[in-house]
Amino acid sequence: MASTDTPDVSVDAKRLSPIRLVLPIVVATLVAALLGVMYLDYVVDPQKNLHHFPIALVNQDVGDTLPGQNQRSNFGDQVTDGLMKAVPANQFDLRQLGITQAQLEMESGQVYGTIIIPSDFTKRLGILGIGSVVSGDISRPTITLQTNPRSGTFASSVVQQFGAQALSQVNGTVGKQLVQQVTTQLKGQTSQLSGAALLTLNQPLQIVVEQFRPLPSGSGQGLIAFFYALLLLMVGMLGGMIIHTLIDSSLGFIPTEYGPWFVHFPRTPITRVRTLLLKWGLMAVTALVGSGVLLGVGSALGMTITRPLALYLYGAFAIIAVGFTAISILAAIGSAGLILNTILFIVLGLPSSGGTVPIEATPKYFGWLSAFEPMHQVFLAVRSIVYFDANAAAGLSRGFWMTALGLAIGVVLGLVITRFYDRKGLERKPLNRAEPAV
Repeated sequence: MASTDTPDVSVDAKRLSPIRLVLPIVVATLVAALLGVMYLDYVVDPQKNLHHFPIALVNQDVGDTLPGQNQRSNFGDQVTDGLMKAVPANQFDLRQLGITQAQLEMESGQVYGTIIIPSDFTKRLGILGIGSVVSGDISRPTITLQTNPRSGTFASSVVQQFGAQALSQVNGTVGKQLVQQVTTQLKGQTSQLSGAALLTLNQPLQIVVEQFRPLPSGSGQGLIAFFYALLLLMVGMLGGMIIHTLIDSSLGFIPTEYGPWFVHFPRTPITRVRTLLLKWGLMAVTALVGSGVLLGVGSALGMTITRPLALYLYGAFAIIAVGFTAISILAAIGSAGLILNTILFIVLGLPSSGGTVPIEATPKYFGWLSAFEPMHQVFLAVRSIVYFDANAAAGLSRGFWMTALGLAIGVVLGLVITRFYDRKGLERKPLNRAEPAV
């Protein structure tokens, strides 16, 4: 006689219907497609994606009256006008600034580089022209290209490439004008010039590339801010999901497996709101401890930390904001929140953060994402604290207030949804379905 506790195969067949078997494959495939688009599109061709890349242009040239001329000349103005016309406006945001304003924007990370034309630019070009026909010691006029390493390695690379292309064209243009000037002085007899002199006149400028406020050791070549922001986000998101899962297991809402063992505690009679508040409380403690742990590990590994208190406080704040929001999403939609949290904080967040490739060198929809994606806001605040002396204009102000807004959204979402479920009597218990007798 057959045993009465033999499982009913028909019940298992219904639970493993074709739709239920295909659904995980479809979801995983869609996530793979999203990952492919987000993570490949922003690194395939950053040069092609350049738009409004900010570079400062400082013209300090006061001009001079060149030999053989009756009026004052200013080669600095000519170079400035040439650059403004030649540089594609849709790719580069070339800002004409004074030296003080340019330094302020470099110190706050608002521009990625600066071109500086010195005050004696025209005078030195005139001396160079005279020196080609009169013996004496002369030096080539310089144009300085400053990179901003605190804005990231890739941003500095783009600035250097821009300088190599744009300033080489300027060098050639200025050289032609200088040759014409000397030719006029020699009454068209350029044969009097030596080959070396003619070569110098055709390429008269010395382009000097230097770093503005070089990064100290222990700065990860400008990548520490990105990875630290990523750690804060991961601690908040993963911490929230870990707390959610373990507390639900302890309260008997979900089973827990420990290797070959299976544990499912009796369900605890507790409201959704109280459960949410309990998880938030644990998340807040985790944030305070976790931020301290990250700061300690970074210090032990030699990371340069000039504002430890600011980094600790903002780190804890960011972890709380991300963790509270992650827990609220899980409370609102259940297990599907695991996927949504991963997409919101990681899949969409990393490429739109601006931490490795500047937003101005990514497809334009990344700029739209960066307006609200948590990763970008956290990165701006951390970068400001780590590299720009906690300068509010460098991103700390925006990062703080956007983090506060994210926390407020997470808190409101969690409380409204869980209170609604409680008022509707939607308790956390299995659906009351009649199961076939086995």
